[in-house]
Amino acid sequence: MLRAGIVGLPNVGKSTLFNAITKQNILAANYPFATIDPNVGVVNVPDIRMNVLNDMYMPERLIMASYEFTDIAGLVKGASNGEGLGNKFLSHIREVDAIVEVVRCFNDSNIIHVEGSCDPIRDVEIINLELAISDLEIVNNRLQKVEKKAMTTKDSDSLIEVEALKKAKEALEKSIPLREVKFSEEEKIKIKSFQFLTEKPIIYLANISESELASPDNDYVKKLKDYVGTTSKVIKVCCKVESELAELSIEDKEEMLSMLGIATSGLDDLINATYELLGLKTYFTVGSDEVRAWTFKDGMNARDCAGLIHTDFKEGFIKAEVISYDDLVSAGSETKVKELGKLRIEGKDYLMQDGDICHFRFNR
Repeated sequence: MLRAGIVGLPNVGKSTLFNAITKQNILAANYPFATIDPNVGVVNVPDIRMNVLNDMYMPERLIMASYEFTDIAGLVKGASNGEGLGNKFLSHIREVDAIVEVVRCFNDSNIIHVEGSCDPIRDVEIINLELAISDLEIVNNRLQKVEKKAMTTKDSDSLIEVEALKKAKEALEKSIPLREVKFSEEEKIKIKSFQFLTEKPIIYLANISESELASPDNDYVKKLKDYVGTTSKVIKVCCKVESELAELSIEDKEEMLSMLGIATSGLDDLINATYELLGLKTYFTVGSDEVRAWTFKDGMNARDCAGLIHTDFKEGFIKAEVISYDDLVSAGSETKVKELGKLRIEGKDYLMQDGDICHFRFNR
């Protein structure tokens, strides 16, 4: 299961956000390091198509697409040198696939700010610098071990690794995150095992006050968006409101959103954005026993997608019977889809598309 890590300075709303995402009652306290060990929760991906398929098939089980969100202890200046929770924090980030960086974008004298004032750009730079310093330390240590050997032996694999590490070192020394560096495919393979923090895709979550939810971006959010530019995405959320919405029924949630003057939950936006950020799509298996959403990486073929269900499906793959979601909804039933000639038979190299409804045939 793919994972996203929620990070940020202490007291910016991380644990409140996590409570809302997972509906779990973890400690959310108004002081630094209230969260010490990472808290992990499985999150369903909002998908209206699942409601439609559920009504169509009336299955015994409905299983949504999901992935993990991890709430990680607050980072402070100097974490890469052991300040605060230091390297323990950083090691937890290395284990996730994407980062959600919560940034405080509201004033409240009752909530302590570890830096003494609200300044989203400063806060982002503190965290990003600590991540870059941590990555740079790994790069320098590894270069010391492999550079001399590579120059002596002229081993092609070692030379590729050294070239990638030098490229990384140059970027990090200029405070350029590795996600913005163009590595060759061979270089990417060589540095993948290091799990560099600044190489991970990132979303910035601007935590605002309830009174500003239906208003245009405040100055803090504007500054954050200008700073981030087109390199990442900024999503505006009130973590406090989201934690309240999480406790409501669907009907009450819709009523509260209407009262707040907003169309959708910020959490739904965040979950879908993170799903998109990781390059994930969804295919479905359907029947009276179960309707299920399966998560796959964009670009995966039918055989590999079959393997997500069971390795036997991949190893004995024969073919995939595929119906597009839109065709099924338009026709109203699988029987009608077949009558219209819109059921497709696809081979192992077929590139799965988002919304495909599949039945795999395989040798047992």
